[in-house]
Amino acid sequence: MKSKKTKIGSILYIAACFIFLYLPILVTMIYSFNSSKSLTKFESFSLRWYENLFSSGEIMSAVYVSITIALLATAISTVLGTITAIGLSKSRKVLKEVIINVNNIPIMNPDIVTAIGLMILFSSIHMEKGYLTMLLAHVAFCTPYVITSVYPKVRNLDPNLANAAMDLGATPFQALTKVILPMLKEGIFAGVLLAFTMSFDDFVISYFVTGNGVSNISIIVYNMTKRTNPTINALSTLVILVIIITLVIVHVVPFIVRRKRERKAALVENNLIPEEEQ
Repeated sequence: MKSKKTKIGSILYIAACFIFLYLPILVTMIYSFNSSKSLTKFESFSLRWYENLFSSGEIMSAVYVSITIALLATAISTVLGTITAIGLSKSRKVLKEVIINVNNIPIMNPDIVTAIGLMILFSSIHMEKGYLTMLLAHVAFCTPYVITSVYPKVRNLDPNLANAAMDLGATPFQALTKVILPMLKEGIFAGVLLAFTMSFDDFVISYFVTGNGVSNISIIVYNMTKRTNPTINALSTLVILVIIITLVIVHVVPFIVRRKRERKAALVENNLIPEEEQ
């Protein structure tokens, strides 16, 4: 009886957490179809705010900046972070510990401190703030997350793998791309997701290092909150839908591919597929 009550209590607690987390998102999505400007009273169904969203050059420009900055920062930080993680495995213990501790500083640092530091840096070297400064700032704070994701995988690798590959005739580049990187793909993939999420979602650092005419989605949303503008609900709904679709693709597609491979392997094992198709 006691275990049953504990189970019910756990279910209620989890349900309350999910309601607290996802109810505001659901309300935002519902009110994105509201015909009026009211954020508390739903009058009638309308696509008015989606029309305003797609007709607004400022918002579309912010979407373009957010996506391109996130993609470029993710690509650059993934390359830098992966190379650094591999290099750390070949470094001396003292140097390795120093670099790891230095790498943890941007992760543990409050965003506002990092933002002010980067702003002062760009101002001190007389670099005009805009798209480039935002990209460099995103690369700077995304790279430590990639290193943190990839380095544990590097530590678990056999240190003789690359040497063995080169002994068998592979070039150093082939040993890296065909032996080392495939063994690190889970860590690299986790780093890519973290870097893209951190870059796409960032507001504080972007706000301090950007210039006139360059804004990402977070900055536009912040500016919209200063006045009643339900277009923010439409923009938020589209971002949520993109995230949901991405998560479904990331989890469902590999599952379908794996099931097809398992089914084909079973057919081959039972000699149900002709030899030319095997």
